[in-house]
Amino acid sequence: MTSPTPQAPARRPTAADGFVVVDKPQGWTSHDVVGRMRRLAGTRKVGHAGTLDPMATGVLVLGIGRATKLLTYVVGADKDYDATIRLGVATTTDDAEGTVAAVAGPDAVGRVDRAVLDAAVADLTGDILQVPTSVSAIKVDGKRAYARVRAGEEVALKARPVTVSRFEVLDVRTTTAVVPDGDLTDAGDPGEGQGDGPTREVPVVDVDVRVTVSSGTYVRALARDLGAALGTGGHLTALRRTRVGGYPLDGARTLEELEAQADADGTLATLPLADAARGTFPVRELDEAEVRALGYGQWVEPSGRADVVAALSPSGTLVALLEDTRRRGESLAKPVLVLAPAP
Repeated sequence: MTSPTPQAPARRPTAADGFVVVDKPQGWTSHDVVGRMRRLAGTRKVGHAGTLDPMATGVLVLGIGRATKLLTYVVGADKDYDATIRLGVATTTDDAEGTVAAVAGPDAVGRVDRAVLDAAVADLTGDILQVPTSVSAIKVDGKRAYARVRAGEEVALKARPVTVSRFEVLDVRTTTAVVPDGDLTDAGDPGEGQGDGPTREVPVVDVDVRVTVSSGTYVRALARDLGAALGTGGHLTALRRTRVGGYPLDGARTLEELEAQADADGTLATLPLADAARGTFPVRELDEAEVRALGYGQWVEPSGRADVVAALSPSGTLVALLEDTRRRGESLAKPVLVLAPAP
């Protein structure tokens, strides 16, 4: 008698179009979270707005269904992070996942007092030029920088303008760290760890910081550059993203909470398209005639703003995203994305 063929688990009902704000757990990649969300939402049409490293936790904005079309605007929003920077040790990846590349020693670490630290932080605040970390996902001649580094290539990325609108020191602690004993020039490839060789303890300074940065800013690179400015080397030991644009951490849910809700209600709950848009764009209220016109892709009267606006129907439905422009000498609002076509 043959045993019955195991049945695949039933697919969940498809979630409504909208956003889900996840509190990403440590050790998960952003792609891992998207994979879990595809199962919870019952659809493969899931995307995220801005990668978080596996070491990092916190706000990861996901789009479900048609809401994925809004994600490109969320990616460009500014972001808040809480982080811990360790001064005295530099790593190959500028964070705790890399191997130790250099150790400053007690003399250099001992020279870091609060006045010196605050001056170095001030120099990294405002509009600055930042060289992205070499293990970033930036493409160099069609290949990701981190892939080139892992292949043993030297990667030199160009500095680019970013804005660090807040770089606040919350706490400073003197402690020790365990590092390999001996020559660090053959510490291994990024991500391989330090091995099982002899170790020693060295003095370090841990600095808890809170930063607000523009899109494209690497907090790991801030840690690296702060350490370089102080002559100690530096890397991140903890990173938590607490806000992306209009989506703060207190509106995020863990994967366990999301799964429990979907199990209890039968369908994953999402932030509706109109509410998702309110967190990203200024809002324009439409009349019925404008709703019909936009449904057919027609242009309407200008919104009077330089940025993209979310256009809502009288019933509160997200109809389109609009951008003012000029056509034949006339100022009009052009639909850059229509989400509610005409009936």
